[in-house]
Amino acid sequence: MPASYLLQSPNFSANLKLPSKPSTPTATPCSLSIKASSSSSSSNNTPASTASKGNNIRDEARRQYLTNPPQNQNFSAKYVPFNADPVTNTESYSLDEIVYRSQSGGLLDVQHDISALKAFPGSYWRALFDSRVGKTTWPYGSGVWSKKEWVLPEISSDDIVSAFEGNSNLFWAERLGKHFLEMNELWVKHCGISHTGSFKDLGMTVLVSQVNRLRKMNKPVFGVGCASTGDTSAALSAYCASAGIPSIVFLPANKISIAQLVQPIANGAFVLSVDTDFDGCMQLIREVTSELPIYLANSLNSLRIEGQKTAAIEILQQFDWEVPDWVIILQQFDWEVPDWVIIPGGNLGNIYAFYKGFHMCKELGLVDKIPRLVCAQAANANPLYLYYKSGWKEFKAVKASGTFASAIQIGDPVSIDRAVYALKQSNGIVEEATEEELMDAMAQADSTGMFICPHTGVALTALMKLRKSGVIGPTDRTVVVSTAHGLKFTQSKIDYHSNNIKEMACRFANPPVSVKADFGSVMDVLKKYLSKTPK
Repeated sequence: MPASYLLQSPNFSANLKLPSKPSTPTATPCSLSIKASSSSSSSNNTPASTASKGNNIRDEARRQYLTNPPQNQNFSAKYVPFNADPVTNTESYSLDEIVYRSQSGGLLDVQHDISALKAFPGSYWRALFDSRVGKTTWPYGSGVWSKKEWVLPEISSDDIVSAFEGNSNLFWAERLGKHFLEMNELWVKHCGISHTGSFKDLGMTVLVSQVNRLRKMNKPVFGVGCASTGDTSAALSAYCASAGIPSIVFLPANKISIAQLVQPIANGAFVLSVDTDFDGCMQLIREVTSELPIYLANSLNSLRIEGQKTAAIEILQQFDWEVPDWVIILQQFDWEVPDWVIIPGGNLGNIYAFYKGFHMCKELGLVDKIPRLVCAQAANANPLYLYYKSGWKEFKAVKASGTFASAIQIGDPVSIDRAVYALKQSNGIVEEATEEELMDAMAQADSTGMFICPHTGVALTALMKLRKSGVIGPTDRTVVVSTAHGLKFTQSKIDYHSNNIKEMACRFANPPVSVKADFGSVMDVLKKYLSKTPK
């Protein structure tokens, strides 16, 4: 059984040296030597975890780079039109260009030089990534930047803006799985246990780092702007504040929680409360960034995908990279990679990010196959679900209604094409959750010791429906991605447990019991409670 959290590196560091001129992974294998951990024996790939006296960790990383620069690491990446034909496409852009759309107006994607990455076998990448886990070495202590070669390979570590995000807990939800779903292998990837309380940190560290690089190159970037349903603005404002970069945030008035609103305010962002919904804010920020030197930070920008995909790589890493053959699994072995990964979907960049992370691991030989993906939407904001149910015949944006899962209250998602591609490539499924279903699912999960957000309630509802229909079996290893921390959505929990939601039964509400301040009254209440509590 794999650990329910990232395995900590043992008490040694791996000096992973690249071959000088690799031709193929098998012809020129990388050399892997293990040395006792010390500040003098670490290579540039795995620097010392403690900075030299008088230096901070960034200074130490700079010193390591100057004294032991990387050799023959000709890794690169560029923008290309999303899903372009790799043979006939001639359109591409440097990551140092400020561009968000292709010439045809379509989405862009970050394309890595896979041939250069393939020069090293999967065993090399597994060992390299594992050697960086749990370290304080800049910038590899981050779950994102520990995969730097697969994210932004050409950026200087000096330009990186990081809060050591990622490395989030993969939690074995034993009681929730067994008690409510009759499952032995239910796992929850707690991406909300992060610097600003959501998975958005994973993408924002990449985007703001690249902006930091562009500003040092004297590119016309005054600040960074985004439209947000709450979590994006929190992440953007925090990372910009860390780098001393102005941030501008467009928020839909009265449609996000107080906890989400206060984050960009506290981090010094210039906050505009706009009398519209998210889609209206998105339209405005796109118009503004086309006229002013403000860099667009929404998921239309493909840089964020590069950070978010590392959560998928982490999941495989946390399951020890083991992916036996399907037939052999059924007959002999336990499944050592998720059968299913269920992800809440709003603007839909994250479903593609997970697919991209899984696909890169398969393409580069770290695993043999990828999980099936499920995108879960709130019924009040479900354009992808309706598109899926139509057999992918025609996509129609919807007017999103109010939902407790406010971060995915989006009716015209920017990344619709990315999401459809990811789902088709992974033989995926789309499900939806009503308001009552998602709130009940959240309450059920909380009753087993978690404290999840309503968006995770959407994902759990999808799981419950797929379990009921038999699509997901009782022994299928399933990972539910929890995208934000429940502490951001306490008011929804208060309303639910107070039975204060109109036209909702709140079946699992657990309100406090009022009792007089005397021993007899307290004893009567406790005896009544104990008589009804299962032993």
